[in-house]
Amino acid sequence: MFSIPIFRLPSFLKPQGGSYPTIVLPSVEIHNVETAAEKRPRTLKHLLKANHANYSIIYHDLRFHNHTPHILGSAYILGGTHEHLNNIYEKESEELEPWHDSPGEISKEDWREFLGKREYQRAFVDFFEDQLVARRYDWKLLLEEYLFEGDKPIINGLVSGLGHPLIHLSYAYELDSRTVAIEALALGTCFYSSLHKYIDEPAYTTSSVHSTSSLLDILHKVREDKRFDGLYDHRSGDISKVFEEREDVFLEYWNAWELPDPKAQFEESQKTAVAILMATEPPEESKFDFFFVHLLTTSHAVRILLPLIPTKFHISLVRQWWLFTLAVYIAQTRPRIQLRLVDNYDVKERDWKFVVDKALNSAHSMDAHFVKALRSMKAASDTWGDPAQFYLKAAVKFADEFAHWGGFSGSADDVKYYPERQ
Repeated sequence: MFSIPIFRLPSFLKPQGGSYPTIVLPSVEIHNVETAAEKRPRTLKHLLKANHANYSIIYHDLRFHNHTPHILGSAYILGGTHEHLNNIYEKESEELEPWHDSPGEISKEDWREFLGKREYQRAFVDFFEDQLVARRYDWKLLLEEYLFEGDKPIINGLVSGLGHPLIHLSYAYELDSRTVAIEALALGTCFYSSLHKYIDEPAYTTSSVHSTSSLLDILHKVREDKRFDGLYDHRSGDISKVFEEREDVFLEYWNAWELPDPKAQFEESQKTAVAILMATEPPEESKFDFFFVHLLTTSHAVRILLPLIPTKFHISLVRQWWLFTLAVYIAQTRPRIQLRLVDNYDVKERDWKFVVDKALNSAHSMDAHFVKALRSMKAASDTWGDPAQFYLKAAVKFADEFAHWGGFSGSADDVKYYPERQ
């Protein structure tokens, strides 16, 4: 088991001149759907509210996540028509479940006592909506108190639940939607888990013998490290084994990532997220890894949030993503990352118009994860530029070759920890 070493604060976590290291990025366009008068944003607003009123945010024995705001938001931002948005809502609602009463209510005095208890999802939503009224519907003020404040702020655990609370929060900000913000808070509290301790407790952050600023170098070492052998004999959605059985070696590699230039390292992390999905051999022909796509969409969520959240959380949020990414990579049996699979891909004169058309009009346009993945790659290209067409090649390849999701073992582990297969 992991024994807590003598703690020394890494330089990237030390306030510099009274302020924390930051990652300065321009904000993406904010779409204020709450007050827009045109039909398309009005349609999105009404559908978000309908989903919120009618369907629970967690369903199927409290294991599946309601992705409706994610795919609606992505399709809207990519230019989907109001008819298309309505079709998405109808398709998504086919498998969703209505709200069920919680075992009891939650109050301001005891709300943290219910963290991680998914059966209280309705109570959390009711509680946060009551608190929103008390703040005159200022949802950002609500987040300031319940997401960012305290010794163990909720934001430091948003990668739990396969990163869905983090993704949900990014859509709340991007769509300027208090409806989605309430859901993001509720997801963050319902899926709160022990993962937060690696960010909240300084003793877990130490120096590492593997230190480098390159995530791809770290992942290559992880793949070659025989100490992980035998942990998984098949791809699995259960990352808990990583922490329960290999925490000490896992922390060596999590702490190996240096951030001397946080913006440059974050840019590389976004490329790494694409590479893990698109530059590894797929688990099966025409199938892409369902768990790896969440590394990409959570990276995209971090990109959305960085310009909009308090700067003191910039580095910890990026390291939280890396914590999640490293654990998923190990649980998916550490496949070899070969950048040539993307670099050598021939786009055949296809461009981002082809990608957007696939997201909105292909047979997979109702698949939330397919649409979100394409949008995430496009946003990365827009953010950093794409002179070598790495993001374009990856997106065209994904849009053209995607058929199904893979990466599931079919074992009881996946059924228990994340059985969703859209």
